[in-house]
Amino acid sequence: MREKMFPTHPPVDSNVKYARGGVVDVEFIVQYLILAHARKYPQLLDNYGNIALLNIAADCGLIGKTLAKQSRTAYRFYRQQQHNTKLRDAEKTEVTDELLAHYGNVRKLWREVFGEEAKLG
Repeated sequence: MREKMFPTHPPVDSNVKYARGGVVDVEFIVQYLILAHARKYPQLLDNYGNIALLNIAADCGLIGKTLAKQSRTAYRFYRQQQHNTKLRDAEKTEVTDELLAHYGNVRKLWREVFGEEAKLG
């Protein structure tokens, strides 16, 4: 499903929303966890937002606590970058080592949730 977005929204590192390991991937992971596990863990159905839901998923043992924390930090960072980009009327986010590290953490969570065979980047 994620790959169907690539023709119209290519996954480039300077776009924190669509980059591999970016905003869309965090949101996709959270939505998958809700759909796959809400029957057993109904607390996932509360609309707390992605950051809180990552924490809830970790508390339920669905994802590792360390990767959940790193992904929450990444998501906050992405949101800040999106706001800063809009304030500067810029089209792209500066690609830094910090940004790439966040992408890497979310990619690790992706592999934890979907398995090694699920390619993200």
